[in-house]
Amino acid sequence: MADTINTKSPWLKNYLDGVPAEINLGDYTSLLEIVDESFNQYPDHLALEFMGKSMTYRQLDILSKNFAAYLQTLKLDSGARVAIMFPNVPQYLIAMLGTLRAGYIVVNVNPLYTSRELEHQLRDSGASVLVILENFAHVYQSIADQSILKEVIVGSLGETLGAKGLIVNVVVRHIKKLVPKWNFPHIRFNAALKIGRQHPYVKPELTLDDVAFLQYTGGTTGVSKGAVLLHKNILANIIQIEHWLDPVFQHRHLNQKVSEQAKSEQKQLVFLCALPMTHIFALTACALLGMRKGGLLLLVPNPRDITGFIQFLMKHPNINIFPGVNTLFHALIHRPEFSKVKLPHLLVTIGGGMAVQKKTADLWQKLMGVPIAQGYGLSETSPVVCVNTPLITQFTGSIGMPVPSTDVIILDEEGIEVPFGETGEICIKGPQVMAGYWNRPDETQQSMTADGYFKSGDIGTMSAQGEVHIVDRKKDMIIVAGFKVFPNEIEEVIASMPGVRECAVIGSPHRKLGEIVKVFIVKDDPDLTQAQVMLYCKQQMTSYKRPRKVAFVDEMPKSNVGKILRRYLRDL
Repeated sequence: MADTINTKSPWLKNYLDGVPAEINLGDYTSLLEIVDESFNQYPDHLALEFMGKSMTYRQLDILSKNFAAYLQTLKLDSGARVAIMFPNVPQYLIAMLGTLRAGYIVVNVNPLYTSRELEHQLRDSGASVLVILENFAHVYQSIADQSILKEVIVGSLGETLGAKGLIVNVVVRHIKKLVPKWNFPHIRFNAALKIGRQHPYVKPELTLDDVAFLQYTGGTTGVSKGAVLLHKNILANIIQIEHWLDPVFQHRHLNQKVSEQAKSEQKQLVFLCALPMTHIFALTACALLGMRKGGLLLLVPNPRDITGFIQFLMKHPNINIFPGVNTLFHALIHRPEFSKVKLPHLLVTIGGGMAVQKKTADLWQKLMGVPIAQGYGLSETSPVVCVNTPLITQFTGSIGMPVPSTDVIILDEEGIEVPFGETGEICIKGPQVMAGYWNRPDETQQSMTADGYFKSGDIGTMSAQGEVHIVDRKKDMIIVAGFKVFPNEIEEVIASMPGVRECAVIGSPHRKLGEIVKVFIVKDDPDLTQAQVMLYCKQQMTSYKRPRKVAFVDEMPKSNVGKILRRYLRDL
């Protein structure tokens, strides 16, 4: 099977000039080398900006080493896990890089988790240390008595901002009251850095086969599992994405009406970090790729505050790379004030995390002048598997082509490769694919084919040109009287209906048909009725695909990156 795909790999002939078929990890022995390289190459470049305060690569280098040195004073076991529960604040980067530089394993924790979800992840990973923002400390409070952690490090929103930070903390704690009461043994983040500064940092001896991250799956279809991502997995994906985007980096002002003065002023790539860096998409495609390029990371801790986010965008017209998800793009373009946002240096908008809908993509391009280059990946693949080329001129609807050194095949339920254009499960082989699920050998085995392809659980098709289209999640597929119905298709149709802001489709049990289609809708037009939705669907879809049930809701349940969680809708 592998030989078959390697001989035809139809996507290779459609690669942009300069994008290699295979990547080379060079002499790198771990992620530490690539991090050190950036620190040595760009010491005076601004590494990040947060709440108007900037930090250079030299400063980030020193602080992350201090954090690493502090962790080393704790005398943790080799391969110890450090759980990090921060939004997009400087402390996340300091802690994440410091953990890797100490030789330990990063366990990224969604800062929106409940106590139950946090407890599951701490227990499942066997974490020794938790690093958490005080805004979320109350979440840990209720499980602190049962915890087996060796240390809890608590940070505050303003502690990296100097004198301004004192004011920020007063506002956050006492005026906005965003820090609920908590009380458990801990050390403050800045105190840990101070201790680390007083101790020598010892660079660990790591290999490409050492574990770098336990990246927990979103749990959108079941219990969250830890994907074991090795140093070589993340390193490979950084290099894969870098090669893929190189054409737009090299022609950064291609087809853009930018003055010569503006071109000369634009010396550093600027990455928007609005998606949480604890999520694999933003971790690799924003934080680590951004550092690889010596870029400036603009940290947005709460993109759900759309009004505040739009004001932020107005102040940062220098953004080059804008990763996002459909719900974020959708929320922005439906605000009248977003029309005032101008991003003349925008090179590429990358859509991932969930399906980007055409209606949203077309409106985005009309307003921003740059199409959304949709991509595809998973926690288990570090994450990028496929992506549209960065020089597309319009939204394609596909997830693009496999990135270098990546094989993608489409298999039927018997594990046989299907012809071009037919649906099946997307299966992936490449250096970015995880080593397995943490402490779950049976599930690891079930997730792989006999010849080493990871079974994604996503249903898709591949064209003769090597472009892949996502149909839907395998577990979200609805069977109506024996007919297969894919929610993404129905959602795409209903989202295009006037008066619909957002929608999500699930299967609802039915005595005769097995399942029927049920749609949940957030209204844009308060006068929208069920009858209107039913009529619209009747005009657009065959009978078995049409929703039999329509429910209006005020908002959709979403993950920390804004992905709609259909599993929660099943309980409504």
